[in-house]
Amino acid sequence: MKLVDHFQHGLDAPICLTWELTYACNLACVHCLSSSGRRDPRELGTDECKAVIDELQRMQVFYVNIGGGEPTVRPDFWELVDYATDHQVGVKFSTNGVRIDPARARWLAASDYVDVQISLDGATAEVNDAVRGPGSYDTAIGAMRRLAEAGFEGFKISVVMHRQNVGQLDEFAEIAERYGAQLRITRLRPSGRGADVWHDLHPTGEQQQQLYDWLVAHGDRVLTGDSFFHLNALGSSPLPGLNLCGAGRVVCLIDPVGDVYACPFAIHDEFLAGNVREPGGFAAVWRSSPLFDRLRVPQQGGGCTSCSAFDSCRGGCMAAKFFTGLPLDGPDPECVYGHGEPALTAVAAGTAPRPSGDHSHRGRAGRPSAPVPVRIGWGRPDPAPAAPACDPHPLAGFRPDPTAPR
Repeated sequence: MKLVDHFQHGLDAPICLTWELTYACNLACVHCLSSSGRRDPRELGTDECKAVIDELQRMQVFYVNIGGGEPTVRPDFWELVDYATDHQVGVKFSTNGVRIDPARARWLAASDYVDVQISLDGATAEVNDAVRGPGSYDTAIGAMRRLAEAGFEGFKISVVMHRQNVGQLDEFAEIAERYGAQLRITRLRPSGRGADVWHDLHPTGEQQQQLYDWLVAHGDRVLTGDSFFHLNALGSSPLPGLNLCGAGRVVCLIDPVGDVYACPFAIHDEFLAGNVREPGGFAAVWRSSPLFDRLRVPQQGGGCTSCSAFDSCRGGCMAAKFFTGLPLDGPDPECVYGHGEPALTAVAAGTAPRPSGDHSHRGRAGRPSAPVPVRIGWGRPDPAPAAPACDPHPLAGFRPDPTAPR
């Protein structure tokens, strides 16, 4: 039996649990998956977070992938990291580097079961800061330098691939080598604020081929989090990965207020499975949620099943389809055979679902700030979050049932 066959019906505990500890962030990245910026006053308190960690220990969850927002701005962040590792729950956290000073870098280098992921979306300040905000490149590079000087080997540099940085892959690899880090690249998804810029920022068809060829040549030294399995149709050399949508099967997301979502990239009520504050806590949600039960049965791939590449791409990414208004049993919007383009054209303007919450920084009148323009080479956007974590695969054919109990 293939490993995929074991995973498709779900596990007793998630392999990779993404936990967004806070929506607070000092930046306002244009592609932020969680539309972060402002702290939610309902976020889990320190004792509640520790109770979740106790539960993860009992469930034998190997590690948790912490993000935000910018998780290090929580006053109790380092206390929670210590608590998790003391309770045999490893921690990988994503950060823009703002709180990685020399002392903290030394603390991290000496810590067991802690990994650090520095977010960088351009190999130059010009490209990175147009997406993540002025000064964010220097902040990230400074954090990398301090980690390297402290002797932290193998920390991660996390890059979201977009139209302006695909041509910088070799430069990203050089930065990783310079600081003794490992490069991790992930897919741009139209989630959160990313929905506002996806059409302008997602890689072109030519760039998809460029990315595939580069991964074939260098993929043994690069982490992808299974982001790019949809590119397998481009050649005979399959990219490494599980080739299975892990949503609700092997991965899920806990958000800052304790809501549990099937997919870290689909923060929407359609994919809300429960809340850790409910009776039974996280374990009850993971093991008894009707939504997760439906996700753990074999899914149909719709029209994509007749495609010769279906076994490789499984119809593409669930979140990418959902937030561009495509049916979940339809083609991926970035289908390398071009099937996504006519499907996108058929989506009526303004009908694509929006994320369930927007925590973006507010303007003076209390209104959400205007979308940050992406301008490479002629001006910089307003300031702006560390984003993602695990990269589950698409769930071709799954149709959320809004009438089902949660």
